[in-house]
Amino acid sequence: LDVSEGGAFGTTVDLDGNAKNESLLVTKYREMAQQGECDKAIDDVCNEAIVFDDINGSVDVDLTSVKQPETIKKRIREEFNEIISLLDFNNKGYDIFRNWYVDGRLYYHIMIDTKFPKDGIKELRYIDPRKIKKVRVQKRDNNSQSQNGEKVVAKKYNEYYVYSGKGITAGNQGVKIAPDSIAHVHSGVMNETNSMVYSHLHKAVKPLNQLRMLEDATVIYRLARAPERRIFYIDVGNLPKAKAEQYLRDMMVKHKNKLVYDANSGEVRDSRKHLTMLEDYWLPRREGSSGTEISTLPGGQNLGELDDVEYFRRKLYESLNVPVSRLEAENQFNIGRASEINRDEVKFSKLIQRL
Repeated sequence: LDVSEGGAFGTTVDLDGNAKNESLLVTKYREMAQQGECDKAIDDVCNEAIVFDDINGSVDVDLTSVKQPETIKKRIREEFNEIISLLDFNNKGYDIFRNWYVDGRLYYHIMIDTKFPKDGIKELRYIDPRKIKKVRVQKRDNNSQSQNGEKVVAKKYNEYYVYSGKGITAGNQGVKIAPDSIAHVHSGVMNETNSMVYSHLHKAVKPLNQLRMLEDATVIYRLARAPERRIFYIDVGNLPKAKAEQYLRDMMVKHKNKLVYDANSGEVRDSRKHLTMLEDYWLPRREGSSGTEISTLPGGQNLGELDDVEYFRRKLYESLNVPVSRLEAENQFNIGRASEINRDEVKFSKLIQRL
């Protein structure tokens, strides 16, 4: 590479959170759930959705529209309660709902005893959604042929699941599993072409990335621009370039920190190799211009304003469908009868019912 020709270097930022496959999407959603603001909102949704008490369970089966005798409904309720006990829903219901809400999909392996299949389901084992996928392949009818002798593609499909302990990647072989051995439920949120399942967190990807970038930029700006810097203009006269640079270095060494106090050991030690915290600038000046001069580069202004950060913070909360009043510590929380109900709380309760 010829440096003299120059060049350009740039970076791009994906604010929309595009992913090539669902495995990368799930990983992205789990990274989002680690963010403090997202974690608060997810906890609020899960706490409202999964409610335990001593009388009624948090989940039940609704058979009001099922036209079956009461004995059949009773057996269905018994089997449903058996499934709830296999899932240990009273203890793990919150985690199950959180996994579904964050990942946007749930997979369970339905395990039975092949020697005694009539004994029913023995275990429901959770499967990481990044290690399993559903495959749908068209069937070909070998009997029916067209006029030119080519096979006609039937409108039937073979469906099965593929599991790989190392994760589903391109070219990675897995184990085929029959579809009736897997219990699968997704969020119901699809992309524009209905080819990929999204999580309920997907609409918060862009606001979260914007908030992260703005917070990082704010911190970097404050650290870099908070201190005032001194600018030393050193008069080097008519010295040659090498001697001028040496003279400038000598002046820098003279003005370095000489003594440093170590708070851990209580020692005062010589540390001439470090420049001052002010990050001074040293600039040579030739004869004919002004002589040696020391000026001050002012620090950053308006370091206390966080309006932009607060804007994207509120935008993130709104994208997560959680009322902002729930996430702000200064707002009061009333238990019992209140004079009025916030419209955001009504919308949030309807969201929980839909989930």
